[in-house]
Amino acid sequence: MQHISTFPQMIEHLRQNSSRKRVAVVCPYDDETVSAAAMAIDQGLADIILIGDSRLSEQRLPESLSSSAQVETVIVSDADEAAAMAVKMVKDNQADILMKGLINTDTLLKAILNKENGLLPKGKLLTHLSAAQLPGYGKLLFFSDVAVIPYPTLEQRAAIIEYDLATCRKLGIEEPKVALIHFTEKVNPKFPNSTDYVELIKMAQTGKFGKVKMAGPMDVKTACDAHSADVKGLTSDVCGDADLLIFPNIESGNTFYKTITLFGKAVVAGILQGPSCPVILSSRSDSAESKMLSLALACVNA
Repeated sequence: MQHISTFPQMIEHLRQNSSRKRVAVVCPYDDETVSAAAMAIDQGLADIILIGDSRLSEQRLPESLSSSAQVETVIVSDADEAAAMAVKMVKDNQADILMKGLINTDTLLKAILNKENGLLPKGKLLTHLSAAQLPGYGKLLFFSDVAVIPYPTLEQRAAIIEYDLATCRKLGIEEPKVALIHFTEKVNPKFPNSTDYVELIKMAQTGKFGKVKMAGPMDVKTACDAHSADVKGLTSDVCGDADLLIFPNIESGNTFYKTITLFGKAVVAGILQGPSCPVILSSRSDSAESKMLSLALACVNA
């Protein structure tokens, strides 16, 4: 499979492979979510199921949604019921992907994580993966975890990497290059993530993660800029050419996410991994384009 290095290539790949999925959109009352759903219809990526309360029946939808045979509307009483209905549709094989609209994240996650009727299989980890297309970087850059796990344990870091690598490989990255991010290349017991990185590299060397190149600790600049690595005398295959950044904690990952979108003009997509279907958990401030690309990334995984 050809390495997919841009979001337009990813969308074209989905179109060529007839990867149309059924997306349950929970409480689609905001313009950005509605526009993202309309773009997905226009691009031929998805059939859309709009789930919400009476506001949905009163909402003025774009013609591509209101007149499309690929759109279904389900009216429920409130946000709790909307979330529960979306989860049920996934469990009943009536939907392939779950997408957050204008609903409190806690309300949606409560339904997803319900021990009896939720979507997270026993033993699985809920984690978040982002993908960014950055000016000046020649391919998509993936990074985790910026939204769910505050301070991953060694076992959680290993699980995060396994989920992320699976997504990278679905986009044709046969041997992903993984950078384990820290503020320096030195291992120091004062920073447990740096000692975890030593163990993760040992796991990679024994084949736990399949075909992969992994290095760290290193900073983001070293991971993505070959000159910075040369100056420091670092010679890893990952340096300057990382596909996947693993951040030490949610603060650093989320700060990176917000910085590259605001100041770096990056286009970003993101999904939850671990549940029995991909979940699009976009921020209310995310653009329609970002939400549509998140939907496309979810289609890759569905």
